[in-house]
This record gives sequence, structure tokens and C-alpha cells, in this order.
Amino acid sequence: MPDVNQISPSLSAPTSRTFTVSFLCAHLLQSLSLLFSLNKNKSERMLSLRLSLVVSLLLPLFPLLCLGIRSFPTMVAGRDRLEMGFDGLIQFAEAPDYRNGAGCPVSSNKGSALSCDRSLVHIAMTLDSGYLRGSIAAVHSVLKHSSCPENVFFHFIAAEFDPASPRVLTRIVRSTFPSLKFKVYIFREDTVINLISSSIREALENPLNYARNYLGDILDSCVDRVIYLDSDVIVVDDIQKLWSVSLTGNRVIGAPEYCHANFTKYFTDTFWSDPVLSRVFASRNPCYFNTGVMVMDLQKWREGNFRKRIETWMELQKTKRIYDLGSLPPFLLVFAGNVEAIDHRWNQHGLGGDNVKGTCRSLHSGPVSLLHWSGKGKPWARLDAKQPCPLDRLWEPYDLYKPQNSNEKDQQWSLFSSILVGYSRDLF
Repeated sequence: MPDVNQISPSLSAPTSRTFTVSFLCAHLLQSLSLLFSLNKNKSERMLSLRLSLVVSLLLPLFPLLCLGIRSFPTMVAGRDRLEMGFDGLIQFAEAPDYRNGAGCPVSSNKGSALSCDRSLVHIAMTLDSGYLRGSIAAVHSVLKHSSCPENVFFHFIAAEFDPASPRVLTRIVRSTFPSLKFKVYIFREDTVINLISSSIREALENPLNYARNYLGDILDSCVDRVIYLDSDVIVVDDIQKLWSVSLTGNRVIGAPEYCHANFTKYFTDTFWSDPVLSRVFASRNPCYFNTGVMVMDLQKWREGNFRKRIETWMELQKTKRIYDLGSLPPFLLVFAGNVEAIDHRWNQHGLGGDNVKGTCRSLHSGPVSLLHWSGKGKPWARLDAKQPCPLDRLWEPYDLYKPQNSNEKDQQWSLFSSILVGYSRDLF
């Protein structure tokens, strides 16, 4: 898989709209007209000749002044807005520069790529424009609570045809977290698009939801262990604790299990009524687990060809509908009953609310290390709509999103005009 860091950044800015000469000159003339309006009393009439002289001197320069800022980028529609970084929807404040505490290990991977450094904590996440605000908040939370934030390496998977483009997403991450160790990989949607079947929610059909199936192929082959996190999580504990979880025996993944859940509801009657298909769980005691938080042994994953095992079930789903959800059921079919059970504190999931009624949910009992807004509702959307659930306030402190003020441009022009007026007054 190609990665965006291997692509040389373009040195030329994309085409954008420019200020016209008449628009700028109108503002200049308006500012100068204000000066004339100040000379209505008798004591200031003597200044009129001097003002006229100033105007006659400045008018020939108006086109040159306008030409000087003609290429100034403005708010433009579509891809160019994102390329220029002036899109009001993608404005993030720079995160604090979190540094290692005492006793953090020093990297021993001299001269090699950081993405191959096994002394680091490796985290994989998807990166797309639709959930970018959540991803930025998740990264911020990991760094804020890590005892060794400089020892965390992020592997971001971006869709090849994301509206913002992987290159733009990379620049946004870099500007928000200047010292972050990370790498962006490009995920080709056509790898999985023909394997995706319809789901109960359109959002579950996004090809990027299936990128976790291909981490063994996408990430550098030297990466043999990774924590996978969804974009709608907040970590409120030291990520090193999750990283240190041991995967015993032949287990490939570790995740919090929920054995009290009704496991049968994740598959259709067609599946359970077929003795050959349902026999897959005959030798296992399957429990539900959420794939939004997983510790993964990529070396065992590759050796066991688990990507192909998941694809086999997805191919069957295309011809014989055996589940209604998106990317979760194939994972359950392959791994349920053979998962390293991790403490529930590492995935307090379902905070997105009830998918049907849209009602808010509360935390499960017990301690909390990670909050997960799985489900239809997302905290940033509810906060923006002024209809947050109580737990959305726990997500808010990690939000680095800074929307552009709709009046900001008018304020800038007002300031610009004031400067011109002040400068003109200094001439007299």
C-alpha cells in the first residue's frame, strides 16, 4: 500500500478565486470618502485642497495595490477549499506539546524508520474528512494521558478518494500536532468495495470501515503489534497499560468481551438455521466484542491469513445474507470465542445512544479508561446542535476544532478599512 509521506508535497497552490480590482478599490474609495465627510465644519475646509491632492496621488496606485494582493486565497467551494486549508469546517487549534515523563524508555531503533521502532506504542486509526474532528480529539486524549507521549506512534489509514485527499489530511494532522510521530497510508477502496453488502445503516457501508481487516497488509511489515482505535473514542488513561496486555496462546486479538449480550442477534435466521454455517461456533464459546478497540498481533495475523478468512465470510454474505450489520459480523465469525479478554474499562462503548430512538446512554458500572461513542450519535454533532447528551461533555475538553466565525471576514475588512483611515489621517 502506498503511503502519503512518500509523495512530495506540491509547491504550487491550487487555483483559487482572487479579489477583483474594483472590489478592493471600492473599499479604498469608501475609506477616503469617509475622510471627506469629516470636513463639513468651517474650520476644516482648508484641508479640502490637501485631501484632493492626496486622492489624486493615490488613485493611480489603486490598480497596483489591488494587483499586489490579487492572489490572496479566499473561501472557495469543493476540493480547493480543503487544499488551501481555508475551509471553515477544518480549523483546529494547535495541541499542547506533550513531553515524556521521567523514566520513559529511549528509542533503540537507531537509523531505522520510526514506524518500525518496536519500543514505541503503535496505534492504528482511520483518517477521513467526515470523522476528522473525532480523530483529532482521540489523538489529543491519548497524548494528554500518556506517561510517555513522545513514545506513541500513530498509523493513519486514509481513503484514496476522500474529499479532502490524504495529503490535505496529513497537513492538518501535522499542523495540529507538530511533534507527533505518525505516518499516513493510502487505502484503496477498490480493495474491498466489491465485498461490501448493504447494511442497516448507510454509514456502515463506508469502505474505510473495513480498513482494519487489512492492517497486516497496509502497515509496514516490520510492525508486528498495534492497537486499533475507532475515531469516536476518548482515552482517559495511560495507553501504555493497554499496550502491555499479553495475547496468550494462539490468540491474535485482545478486546473487552461482553458475554451477557445476545450473541444470536448479530446473525440472521438464515445463518442459524443452516447447520453447516452455525457449526462454526460448535467448538467455541462465542461472546460479543466491539471491534473499535483491539490489541492486534499482526505477525500472527499475517501468518494465519486472517484477512482472507474474513473476506471468505464477506463473499458468502453477498450470495446468502447471513448478517445485517457492517464490518463487525465477519470479525465475530472468525474470532468470537478466541479473544484475549481485556478489562471492560478499555471500551465503555455505546455512548452514541440508541440507534432507533436516539436516546442518551449512561456509563457501564465500574472504572473507565476509554469512552467510545459507538452508535449513530456523535458528540461533536450533538454539541454543535446544542442537544448534547450528558456524557458528551466528557468528550468536549479534547475537542480542538475551531470553527471560523461567519462574521470574521467582515471584521477583517472593517479592520482593514480602519487602518486605511488611520493611515490617511496621518498624512494630514
